[in-house]
Amino acid sequence: MPVYQPWAQGYRPYNQPVPVNGLAIASLVLGVLCFLPGAGLVLGLTALRQIRRRGERGKGLAVGGAVLSGVGLALWALLFATGGAADVWHGFKEGARGGATLSLAEGECFDTPGGALGGETYDVDKVSCAGPHDGEVFASFRLPGGTYPGDGTVGDAADDRCWGLQDGYAMDGWAVPGDVDVYYLTPTEESWGAGDREVTCVFGNTTEGEDLTGSLRNDESVLDADQVAYLKAAHVLNAALDTAPDEEYLEDDLPGHRAWAGRVSTALGEQARMLRAHDWPAGARGPAGALAADLDKARAQWAKAAAAEDADTFYEHYDTGTELIDPSRAVTVRKALGLATVPPAEPDDTGSGSGAGMQV
Repeated sequence: MPVYQPWAQGYRPYNQPVPVNGLAIASLVLGVLCFLPGAGLVLGLTALRQIRRRGERGKGLAVGGAVLSGVGLALWALLFATGGAADVWHGFKEGARGGATLSLAEGECFDTPGGALGGETYDVDKVSCAGPHDGEVFASFRLPGGTYPGDGTVGDAADDRCWGLQDGYAMDGWAVPGDVDVYYLTPTEESWGAGDREVTCVFGNTTEGEDLTGSLRNDESVLDADQVAYLKAAHVLNAALDTAPDEEYLEDDLPGHRAWAGRVSTALGEQARMLRAHDWPAGARGPAGALAADLDKARAQWAKAAAAEDADTFYEHYDTGTELIDPSRAVTVRKALGLATVPPAEPDDTGSGSGAGMQV
């Protein structure tokens, strides 16, 4: 009679394999995806302890997950330390919004979801500047690091810098329509925490729901050398005029207005010098010389206003000097150079559109 050997493992006709530790698998998955690297590292180390105690399989998985998670954790720390996490944040928002983007470069135009340049948005759509659009980017800059300074502080910084940067993109302010104003896109407190520090300065229509059409760009990439030379000279005076004292009435701050008049006088002298130093084309030579002569006369009046000992004397020279720099006196030379010849309207006091921002 044949003799049969019993099964070595009781009544089971096969060997049951040792299970793989579940935490080791989870650690490897998180490590490969670089998602929650801190959790992946903890799971990997925990899995190694369980494997030794229980005799389970998966040591290689746990080691691999722990190593990959550790590398991922180091990379995330580096991104936050250098501000590179902002790019990751923008990439996440672009993907979540089906390809729309907040990464806008100078000269690009875009539409917002609601057609307004205020409030908060997570995406904008790039469009051609030739057709209707909500905004046109003219500059961008980064705010300093640190903790989030608050919506008001961020908005004030954006307002100050964007207003100062617009002349570099639209050098001829006369060519900017009267219904166009400066807006800006700023970080939210949430995106700031991810390293976002970028402020984007844009032109937009002051009437909500109204579009812009065509690019407003008129800088050295668009203008010729003579046009640029004239506008650079004009900006010298504009910059000085923009430094007027906060006190509107002369009687409230005579020393401040005298100092301002001195700055304007100096700028007028520099503008006249720049106009005489340039080799103008024949058609613009005479008008440029006539304008420089008016600027010399204006400079003398503003210098006397700067030295005035009382308000009446200041007003006397200020009024004459202001008349001599009336924008209409520049129309002839502008026409000869092919620049805009209609002076911009005086800004109103309503502040419509001014200082408007959108958080992104």
